[in-house]
Amino acid sequence: MVKTVLGIIGGSGFYTLPGLEGAHWETITGPWGTPSDQILFAELNGLPVRFLPRHGRGHAIPPSEINYRANVDALKRAGVTDLVSISAVGSLKKKYEPGEFVLPDQFIDRTFARNKSFFGTGCVAHVGMADPVSPLLVKHIDKAAKAEKIKCHSGGTYLVMEGPQFSTRAESNLYRSWDCDVIGMTNMPEAKLAREAEICYATVAMVTDYDCWHEDHDQVDVAAIIKVMTGNTERAQRLVQRLTKDLPREHEVCPIGSDRALEVAIITPPEKRDPAMLAKLDAVAGRVLGAVKV
Repeated sequence: MVKTVLGIIGGSGFYTLPGLEGAHWETITGPWGTPSDQILFAELNGLPVRFLPRHGRGHAIPPSEINYRANVDALKRAGVTDLVSISAVGSLKKKYEPGEFVLPDQFIDRTFARNKSFFGTGCVAHVGMADPVSPLLVKHIDKAAKAEKIKCHSGGTYLVMEGPQFSTRAESNLYRSWDCDVIGMTNMPEAKLAREAEICYATVAMVTDYDCWHEDHDQVDVAAIIKVMTGNTERAQRLVQRLTKDLPREHEVCPIGSDRALEVAIITPPEKRDPAMLAKLDAVAGRVLGAVKV
């Protein structure tokens, strides 16, 4: 059996994890460039944890300049089997109030300036994204939230915008007409790349504000967002603490195949694959490519 290694990507306001044992930062190098930061290796409640601040320590990297491929590749090299993305979002519905959490099960990707795949010329793959999050991981997160009495909504659609500017009112109302639930800037292409890397993925979307559609919140204010973030961070830390207590120590096989996504995705025949591309895919696709003589 594969041992569970929990990856945590910390978003806006989530830069530390208390209670870690044996914590040390390691530089992970790979063929996709430089990750947002080093990866923090540690144990929490006896479970191996790998923590990566998405924007870097000090929040120096904006959403569109994050090297998502390098981040996911580094986490894969660090042995991550299950990845929890903690992200600040705006609410597109009155029922999701600032300070509450949402566990989306769908995404709409409206980003346009980011590298979205590890694959390309020399080795083409098409992974399925109909169900973009891993249901067992979401189930464990939801259970942990309930145990910690954190108000958390399971299910919903996360609209991923390019940023770094917030939405116009017309855009915000358009996304509401699409029945989207929350809006943020970072979970795509993160979720797509995690699927290509065969890592089970789930999002904890921390609501910081109502987007500008709301009649009482027509201007998104960074100072107000930061104030809500402080409470959200404390809740997210408690959530992760509880999750590491209860998460199975042996990785559960994903019922939708997140951890086996490449078995039916690579379309380029072995004799046509570019050795240089295969070398870059050694971590994210090594399990499948290593099983085929190339």
